[in-house]
Amino acid sequence: MRVRIDEKDFINYPFLKESQNFVSSYAGSPERFLGTSTGKAALAQAKDRILSSFAGKSGQKTAARTSIPTDSEGIKIAVSGYALARVIISCMKDRMVIDRFTRNEAQKAYECLLDEEPDKKVFVATSLGIDISADEVPLVPYVELSSGMREERWRLVNRDIEHGMVKVKKNETDEILRECIRVAISRNLPLPIPQGICEVLSPVVKEISAAEQQHLLEQFGSVDESCFPPCMQALITALSAGTNISHPGRFALTAFLHNIGMNSSDIIGLYCRAPDFDLSRTMYQVEHISGRGGTEYTAPSCAAMRTTGVCVKKDQLCDRISHPLNYYKQKKRKDKRAAPVLSGNMLVNRNAGGAHRENEAGNSENIRDSRGHQQGEHDEENNKKNQS
Repeated sequence: MRVRIDEKDFINYPFLKESQNFVSSYAGSPERFLGTSTGKAALAQAKDRILSSFAGKSGQKTAARTSIPTDSEGIKIAVSGYALARVIISCMKDRMVIDRFTRNEAQKAYECLLDEEPDKKVFVATSLGIDISADEVPLVPYVELSSGMREERWRLVNRDIEHGMVKVKKNETDEILRECIRVAISRNLPLPIPQGICEVLSPVVKEISAAEQQHLLEQFGSVDESCFPPCMQALITALSAGTNISHPGRFALTAFLHNIGMNSSDIIGLYCRAPDFDLSRTMYQVEHISGRGGTEYTAPSCAAMRTTGVCVKKDQLCDRISHPLNYYKQKKRKDKRAAPVLSGNMLVNRNAGGAHRENEAGNSENIRDSRGHQQGEHDEENNKKNQS
């Protein structure tokens, strides 16, 4: 029996081809559509979709779903809001925003599928190229899917493979389907959006960018080197000792420092002691990773850094996390809870981006600044000046 997909289903599964055709049937050109009342309402809905993805956490249940509109206008606003959200994040070209949006949208669709009638669930899965009744997945699609799944059990080396098929357990099928949705949503992002459309959307882009920066501040706070994961501490120590680090190491360190809020000039300063330091080349690399070229990069996952040999000196916390940014957030949160009330003389280290760390002067650690020097060296120099 043929499964019937109606307009209300497009709200839950806006990534389907049928949904895209539905939007094309009434929207026309983006410029014209944005000038209509439906387009303006859809733009507001698109902004809310993106902003709501900042609050969520990958894999967690999303906030309670609002009631699905039943009138034609409400359905158009909801479905085209998804399409406009993809246009907005394409104008932003921020990989962190794209990743949050696609994971949040995939989670919402996944939750709808869990309550869906079986035939419709099979229809959606088949549209994505997945047979949810099978206990195996072809190798090539599995490699694409598993690259975005962060648990160790999804790595290819931990799976059984027979005749080009990767074995999966029955209770893993829904998770694979959720990842299929995420891949479908993220495919081709960022889209090649004409500059004129991005200029029209620039007020919304700026508003979302400001909200993202606020979210990052709430997540990471000021830059605190003592909370860096061991891999990042090892890379900084190597640079400070005048040692060249590998290309994967440079990429991971630069992306990590940018992601937690350090500005480009401070990041460039870290590389000054490297034997092969070249200012113009370093500026280009740092600015490219930081988004100057149009695409902003996120630090690699722990699994990726194990593959490239950047993961070193693992500690107990490393065993419980899958990404260096998560390590940093958890360590800062833990240190904040355990921090005693300090009094008397304080040692405060601030970088140009406003990062700071406070320690009691009598028990302070040497903190490397952006030029690779140690705070203790500066203190010793200052003491000599005072004595003279």
